[in-house]
Amino acid sequence: MSKEELYIFKRQIKAGLCRIPYYICGLLHIQEKKIVFSAFEGGGYCCNPKYIAEELLQRIHGSGASYKLYWLVNDISKEFPEDIHLVKNTLWNRAYHLSTAKVWIDNARKNYGTRKRKGQFYILTWHGAIGFKSVGRLRGNNFSKIAELVSKSDAKNVDVLLSNSQWCSNIWKTAFWNEPVKITGSPRCDILINCRKEQYQKVRKEYGLPTQAKIVIYAPTFRGGSQGTTREVFSELFTLDYDKMRAALHSRFGGEWYVMVRLHPQLTLRMQKIQMERQSCMIDISERDDLYEVLAGADVFVSDYSSAAFDASLMRIPVFLYADDIKDYVADRGALTWKIADIPFPLAQNNQELQNLIYSFDEERYLGILESCLKKMGVLEDGKASRRVADMIEGILKHDLPKGVTKNENI
Repeated sequence: MSKEELYIFKRQIKAGLCRIPYYICGLLHIQEKKIVFSAFEGGGYCCNPKYIAEELLQRIHGSGASYKLYWLVNDISKEFPEDIHLVKNTLWNRAYHLSTAKVWIDNARKNYGTRKRKGQFYILTWHGAIGFKSVGRLRGNNFSKIAELVSKSDAKNVDVLLSNSQWCSNIWKTAFWNEPVKITGSPRCDILINCRKEQYQKVRKEYGLPTQAKIVIYAPTFRGGSQGTTREVFSELFTLDYDKMRAALHSRFGGEWYVMVRLHPQLTLRMQKIQMERQSCMIDISERDDLYEVLAGADVFVSDYSSAAFDASLMRIPVFLYADDIKDYVADRGALTWKIADIPFPLAQNNQELQNLIYSFDEERYLGILESCLKKMGVLEDGKASRRVADMIEGILKHDLPKGVTKNENI
C-alpha cells in the first residue's frame, strides 16, 4: 500500500467514525427556522456567508422574521453580530447543529464524513467566482485522490451552488460534480457596488489615514499543496517592491499612496508574515476576517491569481496582476482557466514590468476591455445578490424550492 493509499484509508476510516455523531443527532427534530453558517472551515465572519447573514439580520430587525442564525467558528472570541449564535467548530457541535438545521450555508467543502438529512437544504456559495485558478477536476493530475473523495462526498449534499455569471456556471459544471448551479451574483460583492462612497471614508477613518489618501491593496492568493496528503503552503516571501510600486502609482495617478497587504486566509495560518518596514505607508490587513469591507475603499488592486481581481474590477478601479512565479504556480495548481492574452488586466512577471504597466496605464482602453469582457461572460453583479439568496432561503423555509432546483435525495 502506497503512502497516499494509506492516507486515504485512514481518512475514510475517520470519516466513517465522524458520521456516528450525525446519526445520533439525526434522531432529533429539524428546526424549521434554523440556519447554520460556516466559512473557510471554521473561519470568521467573512465572504459570501457574511453578506447573506447581514441581509437576513436586516429582515429580522426590519420585519421581525424569526430566523435563528448560528455560525460554526474555530475561534469563538471573534467579533460577530449579537443576533448570531456562535458555536465552537468541533465534531459534536457540527453534528448537532447541522443535523437540526433547516438550511446550511458554507463557502467551502464541508468536513469529510458530514451527513445531511432528508428535508435539509445546503447552499454552497463557494469562495471565488470568476478567477484564474484551476479548481476541482480542472486540476487534472494535480488534484489529489483524497481531495476528489472529499469534494464528491460534499457535492452529493449540495442543493444549490451559487454563480455570478454564465462563465462561472460553465466552469462549475466542468470542474465540480453536478451540483445544481444558480446565477445569483456574489453576495460579498454587494458592498463594492452599494457602499463604495461610505466605505471609502470609513476605511480611511478606521486606519487613521488622510481623507484624500490613496489606497492600493496587494492580495496574493493561496500557494501550495492544500490538496495533497498534507496541508502546506509555499514559504517564500513575496517579491513585490512596495516602494517602487508606490512611486509609480504616485507618478501616474498622483496623491499619497498607502499599501494594504492582505494574505490569503490559509496563508496566514502557516506562513511567515511579510517582512514589512515599520512605516505609516504600509498596513497589514491579513488578520481581518473580511477583505471586502476594506476593498470597497481601495483605489487600486494588485494580486496574482485571485478571483478578488475580478471582484475589485466591479468598482471600475485599476487592477494589476503581479505573477512572478507563474510557471511554478501552474505546475502546482494546474493550467490557468484563462489564456494570458485574454486576461483583461495588465499582467507583470517582475517589478520593472509592473512599474512600466502602471506608468503607461490607459484608463479608457482598460475600461473598454473590461466592459467587453464582463458582458461576454454574462456577469450578474448588480448589488442584489444577498437579497436574491435571502429570498431563496425564505422560500426554502416555506418549503418552496428555488425554480429549477429539485430536492437532493442523495443523503
